[in-house]
Amino acid sequence: MIRALKTLRAVQWAMLVSVLLYVAVGALVRPVARTVDPAVSYIFTTLGVAVVGVIFVVRRTLVLRAAESLATRPDDAISLNQWRTGYIATYALCEALASFGLVLRFLGSTLQQSVTYFLGGFILLLFFRPRVPGSL
Repeated sequence: MIRALKTLRAVQWAMLVSVLLYVAVGALVRPVARTVDPAVSYIFTTLGVAVVGVIFVVRRTLVLRAAESLATRPDDAISLNQWRTGYIATYALCEALASFGLVLRFLGSTLQQSVTYFLGGFILLLFFRPRVPGSL
C-alpha cells in the first residue's frame, strides 16, 4: 500500500510539473495569433466538460469503491490494483484537460483563452491527491 501511494504521488507531481511546462511552452513559443474557428472552441469546451464528468465517474466507480474495500482488507491485491488504476486514469484525464489548452494555444488562441484548461487540469490534479484508504 505504501509503495503504491508513493508511486501515485510521484506520478501526480510529474503530471503537475508537465502542466506547468505546457503553460511555459504555450507562453514562450507564441504561435501566430489568429482567430480560432468558434466551432473548434465549442468542441474543446464540450470535450473539457465531458472529461471533467468522466473524471468524477472514474473516481466513483474505481477509486472510491476500491478504497472502501481496502479500508477493511488492506492486503487485497485486486482492490489495490483497481485503486491505483483509478488514480492513474484520473490523472491522465486531468492531463488531457490541460493538453486541450496547449492544443488550442498552438491553433492560435490567446493565452487567456487557453489558461482555463491549464488551470482546470492543474487544480484537479492537486485536488485528487492520493490518500490512504480509510482516511477519505
